[in-house]
Amino acid sequence: MRDLVRQLRHNRKALIGLLILLLIIGAALAAPWLTQYAPTARVGRPHQPPSAEHWLGTTRLGQDVFARLIYGARTSLAVGFGAGVMITVLGTVLGIVAGYRRGLVDEIINFATNIVLVVPNLPLLLVLAAFIGQASPWVIALILGLTSWAWGARVTRSETLSVAQKDFVKSAEMLGEPAWRIMALEIFPNLISIVGINLIGSVIFAVITEATLEFLGLGDPNAVSWGIMLYNAQNSSALTVGAWWDLLSPCVALALLGLGLALLNFAIDEISNPRLRTGSRIQRWTRLVRAGEGRL
Repeated sequence: MRDLVRQLRHNRKALIGLLILLLIIGAALAAPWLTQYAPTARVGRPHQPPSAEHWLGTTRLGQDVFARLIYGARTSLAVGFGAGVMITVLGTVLGIVAGYRRGLVDEIINFATNIVLVVPNLPLLLVLAAFIGQASPWVIALILGLTSWAWGARVTRSETLSVAQKDFVKSAEMLGEPAWRIMALEIFPNLISIVGINLIGSVIFAVITEATLEFLGLGDPNAVSWGIMLYNAQNSSALTVGAWWDLLSPCVALALLGLGLALLNFAIDEISNPRLRTGSRIQRWTRLVRAGEGRL
């Protein structure tokens, strides 16, 4: 774990991605100090363009877009990380149990995993959200967490099958260690990189899917989130009337959050995969050789 953290500190992708993520989280936490406006209050004229008073303009209802953006970040981040943690915990626990216990337990978990993988995820989410009707962000997070764990469970099971054959696991079994302790203290620490990749990928998926469902009108219109901002901008024909800031602000925010998380994901994948790490070293060595030839 310490080695992974040390390598992430020296990885450019990880540093840039972490900086972007921290800036978004910091803006969300400091929202009351960054703006004087409430996200739902009418504080200006409809579709007022960006100005010194309203940095990102106003919506059709005269609400401050910047205030809605940073307050909406709280909801979008909470749904993303909440659903991401739920997806990762379910996938990790089921994957480790299936890969280590095998037998009937493995068959039952594999059967459930295959069922979840066969059912198309997005259409299922659309049907569930439409059935509930104007689902709150927390209901969307719960639906995402309970329907999107199968891929992580399949990958974790595959890695567990490999780790379970290692000498330190066999030694623990010969010493009579209970199965839960072997899975928690011997196998799980060796799957940290896989769990990290699964977590970050799940957060990206949850944030984008929540915004998609809300953009389609399946979320709570009274909530303040980036998806609801897109939904309101579409309903008010923001682009048609020239209020580009109303639609562009949540789009850029979603893109930045996705970029930051993706860079972290790439960094963890690069560190945990020796072939990718070797490839980056070869590229650096090639650049140094070319630079030396240029001096000559």
